[in-house]
Amino acid sequence: MADAVLYEVSDGLATITLNRPEAMNALNIEAKVALREVLQEAAGDKAVRAVLLTATGRAFCVGQDLKEHITLLPTGAVMTTVREHYNPIVTAITTMPKPVIAGVNGVAAGAGAGFAFACDYRVVADSASFNTSFAGVALTADSGASWTLPRLVGPSRAADLLFFPRTVPAAEALDLGIANRVVPAADLAAEAAAVARLFAQGPTVAYGAIKASLAYGASHSLLETLEKEDELQTLAGAADDHTIAVEAFLKKEKPRYTGH
Repeated sequence: MADAVLYEVSDGLATITLNRPEAMNALNIEAKVALREVLQEAAGDKAVRAVLLTATGRAFCVGQDLKEHITLLPTGAVMTTVREHYNPIVTAITTMPKPVIAGVNGVAAGAGAGFAFACDYRVVADSASFNTSFAGVALTADSGASWTLPRLVGPSRAADLLFFPRTVPAAEALDLGIANRVVPAADLAAEAAAVARLFAQGPTVAYGAIKASLAYGASHSLLETLEKEDELQTLAGAADDHTIAVEAFLKKEKPRYTGH
């Protein structure tokens, strides 16, 4: 049986690929454990400067594998998956000091949508779509969607999408702010990889600081955020890449960042 999640690191880019195309990349226990582990590995690997999360087949991820779910439901154990799997996965995506790019090749629903929302940048195929799905199976939001979605689309639209799940096509996702860019489906793999490589070749410390400042500013006052910006700017300014960037600017050259 093929691995449920594929993992590869090349030239500073970690590519994580959900690999259950026959199940539309539904999240069974094997896939959730594997995804959690590779994300944590990428987060801790100093050689990794960016992460691309994508999938094989016609779906990005349709969320929880309900065929497995229904067999485990009588035991009660299935409801621990938020604490054991989804929360660590989203925490790894949102807190690692490096950008995570979602290459959304097809439908992203439920936790699959939540994982895409948690990423820092979303490249979306024009044939792809999003659906929160949770209320459709009499559940509440998980996979961080109640935190990430309002920050992408605003509280009112997030409430509408969560209370009344529906298919949001790629074009609308772009208008709402869920997608950062939409590309032809045939070009998705190449475009998502190209964007991810740009991040992997960029000023990693600065990108990590931008990511941290956005997360901090979303839930703190202006004065607190200004203090955080001072702290993070000091960190970025002390990095080798800042000196490299300034020297390259003065020489009218393209900087060659090291990630340090």
